[in-house]
Amino acid sequence: MFIFNFLFWVSGIALIVVGIVVQTKLNGSLHITSVAASGAPIVIIIVGVVINFVAFFGCCGAWKENYCMVTTFAVLLILIFIVEIAAAIAGYIFKDQIRGVLERTLNETMINYNKTGNTVNIDELQKQFNCCGSFSYRDWLPLLNQTVPDSCCKDEYPGCGSNPTSSNINEEGCVNVINAWLKRNSLIVAGVALGIALFQVLGIIFACVLMKGIRSGYEVM
Repeated sequence: MFIFNFLFWVSGIALIVVGIVVQTKLNGSLHITSVAASGAPIVIIIVGVVINFVAFFGCCGAWKENYCMVTTFAVLLILIFIVEIAAAIAGYIFKDQIRGVLERTLNETMINYNKTGNTVNIDELQKQFNCCGSFSYRDWLPLLNQTVPDSCCKDEYPGCGSNPTSSNINEEGCVNVINAWLKRNSLIVAGVALGIALFQVLGIIFACVLMKGIRSGYEVM
């Protein structure tokens, strides 16, 4: 039971790390306001925190062999399992909306490029993902008088975006690059979630066995 709770605690830490990475990677560069896109990393972080709390609760219950605490631990595991299933269904339903949210947010940021904050945001995004514009570097041309931001350059230096060509500019748009990045990382999240789900099923079984043992001990007494 203690080994299970330790592994469960580690899985909770893993979820928190994944949620923080996704949240800072995207929202640190773009102000995404859609719940479907920006809410997912926050939900992952919250679930990770709750899992750590439940793991601690389970350790205390197993150590003290407290029937009430172990029962509460089993109930919380079942509730988390149900929430994860609901989150997986919601993620599948909203997955097609993420691309539209990225495109809309990126276009709005590009239009307001020279306003306070937006320049730094989109420059950081283009540097991180080695991309330029929404779907191509050409998206910038009508907005910046046939030039692109220096952050689009393969080798960045002041003024490098004044004469954009396919040889010195990252041609691929940020929507496709970020969407591909999200899909790759969603597989990692799905794998972690599946592993946690298996741990939870084992945890529920272990808790039920321990509950039965504790109850039998009470009846003997």
